[in-house]
Amino acid sequence: MNYEAVIGLEIHAELATRSKMFCACPVVDSTRSEPNVAVCPVCGGLPGVLPVINHQAVELALRVAAALGCTINSTSIFARKNYFYPDLPKGYQISQYETPLGVNGLLPVEMPDGWRKIRVRRVHLEEDTGKLTHVSKDGQDYSLVDLNRAGVPLLEIVSEPDLHTAQEVRAYATALRALLRCVEASSGDMEKGALRIEPNISVKPVGRAELGTRVEVKNLNSFRVLEKAVDYQIQRQIETLEAGGKVIQETAGWNETEGVTFSQRSKEEAHDYRYFPEPDLPPLVVSAEWQARVRAALPELPWVKMERFLRQYGITPADARQLVEDKTVAAYFESCAAALKLAPAKSAANWITGELFARLNQSGQVISEIEVSPVGLADLIDRAAGGAINLNSAKTVLGEMLNSGRGAAEIIRELRLEQVNDSEWIAGLVRAALQANPAEVEKFRAGKETVANWFYGQVMREAKGKANPQVVKEELERQLRG
Repeated sequence: MNYEAVIGLEIHAELATRSKMFCACPVVDSTRSEPNVAVCPVCGGLPGVLPVINHQAVELALRVAAALGCTINSTSIFARKNYFYPDLPKGYQISQYETPLGVNGLLPVEMPDGWRKIRVRRVHLEEDTGKLTHVSKDGQDYSLVDLNRAGVPLLEIVSEPDLHTAQEVRAYATALRALLRCVEASSGDMEKGALRIEPNISVKPVGRAELGTRVEVKNLNSFRVLEKAVDYQIQRQIETLEAGGKVIQETAGWNETEGVTFSQRSKEEAHDYRYFPEPDLPPLVVSAEWQARVRAALPELPWVKMERFLRQYGITPADARQLVEDKTVAAYFESCAAALKLAPAKSAANWITGELFARLNQSGQVISEIEVSPVGLADLIDRAAGGAINLNSAKTVLGEMLNSGRGAAEIIRELRLEQVNDSEWIAGLVRAALQANPAEVEKFRAGKETVANWFYGQVMREAKGKANPQVVKEELERQLRG
């Protein structure tokens, strides 16, 4: 029997506010701060305290809902979602349930088979929980609680079950993170927990209308892990059904070491949480004027920007996709492309998504932190395009520019990397290489044409990498066949 997966995503994004959702405690970097330094009676869950809604959190949530084309409820309600976790001091989470901030949105996503619009069921505000650190020491198991994250504003975006493969899931999650960054609602930094993804996965026989039993995989914090967990869960459910078993509705975690999901608890339904309106908060009223102001201030959205980049700059879809994922990168590219005098804009795209991204990955930096300006990179690209230096030398120069912040011209002079285009000098190097290796020349003329690549390496080594590669190749071709 053929099966198909049906997948919906719940994505939790920490909003980029300075203070928490319902109190004045600062939002701190939980990966760097000491535990429990940003806690007060409100987020600490002490009795008798009153929460107050964070205006900036609502503003950022509105940006996301508007960008997704959601219907925004002019009046939305906060509720108490009752359940006990050790890192949730109140014993309940303040969230939105029956009347969320926004509903019925659409996210355009470039899928492997073309563009599709994935339906977004709801966008709602809530608060984050704290963080548990599980310890095994001296034969004892215990957990340490850090409440720095408790009460941090979260935006939950819930899709309809419109996805069917792990690749589609990754494409949707990537596109949503690009949107969050574009409207400056969230950093989307998955390594720091600012974006957490929870797929709800079920499988069913192809053609059957009734959905299968779903399993939710909790708190996935990288796109690579997301794809692996979804693939694993789809295969596990298919094998269970093929063996005559039943899929159990449950919440699962991901074991990265073993590459498997594991059961955490049975999956709760809404009634298990005993939602009721939060008595300490008034309804959240979003006026028509506020909504209109937010919509009017939206920047160029990622899918619109991608279409423009393809049309305006003639770059590849793959490069455009990478450039629009971060608005800072997109702006850097456009400034670099505008500063080019010799090279086409696609050269800037190639350098940024290729060599520059590789070096940023190695250093752990983001593009806003580097000392190479877009104009400086354009100057380097133009020098390579104009033949002043060859490609390998240009990569060396970029590394020095990133390390020192100096310009390309200064580094080229200092390292004596100017490309040599003198055809007579290059012809002499080629002639010397051929004369020193007559046996290799005979192999080439006997039909082993890959020997030309070996000769190319010999000549470039003798030239210390300064010879114009194209001139070397043309001269080798001429002399080897002469």
